[in-house]
Amino acid sequence: MRTVLMVAEKPSLAQSIAKILSKGSCTSRKGLNGACSVHEYNGSFQSQTVRFKMTSVCGHVMSLDFIGKYNNWDKVDPAELFSKAPTEKKEANPKLSMVKFLQVEARGCDYVVLWLDCDKEGENICFEVLDAIQPVLNKGIVRDQSVFRAKFSSITDTDIWNAMNRLGEPNRNEALSVDARQELDLRIGCAFTRFQTKYFQGKYGNLDSSLISFGPCQTPTLGFCVERHDKIQSFKPETYWVLQAKVFKGKDTPLTLDWNRVRVFDREVGQMFVNLAKISKEAQVESVSKKDKVKQRPQALNTVEMLRVASSALGMGPQHTMQIAERLYTQGYISYPRTETTLYHENFDLKGTLKQQINNTIWAEEVKALLSIGINQPRKGKDAGDHPPITPMRSASEGELGSDGWRLYEYITRHFIATVSQDCQYLQTTIDFRIGTEAFSCSGKTLISPGYTTVMPWQGIPLEEAMPACECGDTFTVEEIKLVERQTSPPHYLTEAELITLMEKHGIGTDASIPVHINNICQRNYVTVENGRRLKPTNLGIVLVHGYYKIDAELVLPTIRSAVEKQLNLIAQGKANYQQVLQHTLEIFKRKFHYFVDSITSMDELMEVSFSSIAAPGKPLSRCGKCHRFMKYIQAKPSRLHCSHCDETYSLPQNGAIKLYKELRCPLDDFELVLWTSGARGKSYPLCPYCFSHPPFRDMKKGMGCNECTHPTCQHSLNSLGIGQCVECDSGILVLDPTSGPKWRMACNKCNVVVHFFEHAHKIQDVVELKHATMRHSMHRGGGARRGGRGRGRGRRGNPKKPKDKMAALAAYFV
Repeated sequence: MRTVLMVAEKPSLAQSIAKILSKGSCTSRKGLNGACSVHEYNGSFQSQTVRFKMTSVCGHVMSLDFIGKYNNWDKVDPAELFSKAPTEKKEANPKLSMVKFLQVEARGCDYVVLWLDCDKEGENICFEVLDAIQPVLNKGIVRDQSVFRAKFSSITDTDIWNAMNRLGEPNRNEALSVDARQELDLRIGCAFTRFQTKYFQGKYGNLDSSLISFGPCQTPTLGFCVERHDKIQSFKPETYWVLQAKVFKGKDTPLTLDWNRVRVFDREVGQMFVNLAKISKEAQVESVSKKDKVKQRPQALNTVEMLRVASSALGMGPQHTMQIAERLYTQGYISYPRTETTLYHENFDLKGTLKQQINNTIWAEEVKALLSIGINQPRKGKDAGDHPPITPMRSASEGELGSDGWRLYEYITRHFIATVSQDCQYLQTTIDFRIGTEAFSCSGKTLISPGYTTVMPWQGIPLEEAMPACECGDTFTVEEIKLVERQTSPPHYLTEAELITLMEKHGIGTDASIPVHINNICQRNYVTVENGRRLKPTNLGIVLVHGYYKIDAELVLPTIRSAVEKQLNLIAQGKANYQQVLQHTLEIFKRKFHYFVDSITSMDELMEVSFSSIAAPGKPLSRCGKCHRFMKYIQAKPSRLHCSHCDETYSLPQNGAIKLYKELRCPLDDFELVLWTSGARGKSYPLCPYCFSHPPFRDMKKGMGCNECTHPTCQHSLNSLGIGQCVECDSGILVLDPTSGPKWRMACNKCNVVVHFFEHAHKIQDVVELKHATMRHSMHRGGGARRGGRGRGRGRRGNPKKPKDKMAALAAYFV
């Protein structure tokens, strides 16, 4: 029997698809990586009985990065990253061993069906999967095709079976467009980011950002926010005057009229108009017009509109919204949430989708009414050729989805019902008046039929005072006419919804990446999210954008990135050559980078005004190993040590406290050690500031403290203080915290596990020291900290299984 391997993008998606295709009769087992399950069943494929194996990946299998030595910021000129630095595909999450897992499951399989998400990123993952498994697929049978692509937009029985019955092929061009975007963003972003981060963090102490990043999409996104900030700052209010008139007829409530001239900017002119109007004590009706008006139902929902509404109406950020939408999709509650399309195809089952909601008590009445009178044909929108609009796929309740999940699902459902409802109809009455020489008017709306606003009440016509019954020639008594002084007001800071609109308009990012770019400028401390989800640029964000404008405005304007996006789309359509687009774009940005480096003093002049020199803030903490003078501890993000005599800056671990460690020195470089701690009951470990930035041994990486140092004899190293394998993670070693006495504890040097010894643990200190003495020798023989650490765990006790319970682990190590 031949075997068909099927691969979905997420484990939950694989389970749902397998359940539908096997009609609930599949068997399931965990894969070797522990994260992905394999669902198996027998069925029919290509007119033959086969064994199906459905499994998944966890997003991208591979990620693009520079080869090892080009990831060293201190030894590589950023200019080399544009062309000289080779890149390689690395496993996106090495802990998952995804390539090995896929190869194990694919070995000997005859066919592959790819159920990855149906967008460009999904196509790219298709080829990542194929690159991993093609060497182990069964080559013994001659056949026309062995690789198939399933196209679907929702996790429903109908859509999944339709996809299975209409299998196609993965799209190489769309995958290449993603490869091109990844390489451009990597090379351009890293070059600019490394240069400006090293340049400015070495000069200024209060930047309050661990990374001064640049991104081809991120930076124009920030540019929109700073552009609005500049308009607010440069705004000069102007005083203007408005004529305000109140009239009444009989016992009716007085009407406040709008002046047809709207406003004047000269007070004396305004007073003249008041005097002319005051000549008459009556307001004469010159015309009464009544018009039937329509407020159109919304178009079908796409990603950008969903993000806008979620931010402005639900108070949910774009990144958070997409995470929730993806969860709702994989659980089968909504259709695929990444789409640019606002048009339902002719064969879209509008009535069937609506019927799914007939028993939902919240909008059941509206749905039943629509089904009884007949649904309205949705408005025409744009067909982007990707996925159908976002729609609900089955009924749900708040209890099933949780608070934020329900609020987003509720909006998506109400929006869908609204698209097949009638338009809102109302009557607009306008009365034109003349008082003396001046013309005034007032208008009001009267609801005729609520239409779609029944299900979207926030868009309904507000209840207003009824307009008085009158005809042309009638007169009203003037109650008052006065001149009111007002001032023009500045614009507000951009809301996330407004920013999303600008990004879509100028072609910055895609429906999938827009939330990422907005999240990045928040995470980098370039903007802060204020009340109403308004984005206020920080001092750093403002200075960066102004600096780009001074040096090269195209680095921050949307024009050049928009042009690049068009080229990437041409690659996806097979109309442009991948290599040519890549090389041409990199050459443009390489020249811009060299000019940026040569002109950096223009941005530096702005930095000098806004930030203090790195030598100014901070307090003396520990001695430099080179000049033996005190280095200053800069607490502002990113916290670091600075030696003003050597003009060197040394990185430190973040999000914790730093203090001097007993005035002890590193045996390798004579720098005084410092102690990092996350709190009284948290982790702490000593580190050498120089070794932390310049790893002394090949098996060490940048950013490692003494608890990971493999020095064979140093009393602070892993070799001296390591106890044994972590009780929870596979890669960490439990290391004794020498500062924790008398309430001793040990902490994993990889994960967040902290093991506190039981009360009066000082009584077994000799035992612990004895074990160190006994096992330290075997660690050196083992030839490495990792093997040595595990050797300790074995000792003379055999090789017990790793206990799951922390107290059991203590017993295993110390009893």
